[in-house]
Amino acid sequence: MSSRIKALFYYITARLMLAPIMLWAIASVVFLLMRATPGDPIDAILGPRAPEEVKVALREQVGLTGSLLSQYLGYMQNLMRFNLGKSISTKEQTVWQIIKNFFPATAELAIYALIVALIVGLTIGIIAALRPNSKWDVGGRLFGIVTYSLPLFWVGMILQLVFSVQLGWLPIGTRFPASAEPPTTVFGLYTIDSLMKGDWNNLWTSFQYLILPATSLGIVISGIFERIVRVNLRQTLLSDYVEAAKARGIKPSSILFNHALKNAMIPVITILGLTLASMLGGAVLTEVTFSWPGLANRLFEAIVGRDYPVVQGIVVFFAIIVTIASILVDIINAWIDPRIRY
Repeated sequence: MSSRIKALFYYITARLMLAPIMLWAIASVVFLLMRATPGDPIDAILGPRAPEEVKVALREQVGLTGSLLSQYLGYMQNLMRFNLGKSISTKEQTVWQIIKNFFPATAELAIYALIVALIVGLTIGIIAALRPNSKWDVGGRLFGIVTYSLPLFWVGMILQLVFSVQLGWLPIGTRFPASAEPPTTVFGLYTIDSLMKGDWNNLWTSFQYLILPATSLGIVISGIFERIVRVNLRQTLLSDYVEAAKARGIKPSSILFNHALKNAMIPVITILGLTLASMLGGAVLTEVTFSWPGLANRLFEAIVGRDYPVVQGIVVFFAIIVTIASILVDIINAWIDPRIRY
């Protein structure tokens, strides 16, 4: 085993050992924040006039009895057993069942939003890098600044107003028409499930409902990719090995795709892990704006309804996804770029 592979192995091992500590810190912060907010979640669900014995029974059922320390210890014990608890508002529904039911919608939205972000961001970034100090470069820089600063909910409402209300081209929200039968779920992703079954009508309908929310989330995130590609591709095009390739008479298109763009894409892969975290956070605003029945929208409802177990469980689940994505990005980077040392 080479020294580089050994170093990478030790780095990944250290990251895996630190991951539980990070998850513990996130779970602890969420636990304390939920209990620091004013109001009683039992009163919010049952109402202040509910019989006291009913309140006590529900409080015991969801682990809200005893001191704050005992609640915390009980929560951590359940978390170590991968038990995220049960929802207060839906009584018998576990948090894992909620994640299973709602996460596919969020995953599908995130996938298509990422596709939009990559297509738009990479295209504008490449054009701006190939034409430095031109109107294309200025426009690309302006695009990156503006899109990154745009409020997600505002972008979503503008798209709804133009393409749904004014033009009537696309549905204004939700994931599938209430009057139609949704696709039979295999993976929970309507477009993939419809494609696998050859149901072209449901596939087109699913795409129609995806276009606006995926575009609004993707456009805002695309500015991140545009700026990274523009800066790194420009630096790569000015490097010595690119100048040497030009001197040897290699075609400009071959230099761009086989040399410059390949190296300029390494930071893009790095930023994908961070972008995933941004998309999970931004999906809350997008899903609420478009009434998208995803896990982020369910998280918002749980926060409003003071459903402690659901909020804690979904946040920990999102943190696990981000942690895994971050480690995978490090491994992919080390595989692509042999210059990286750990």
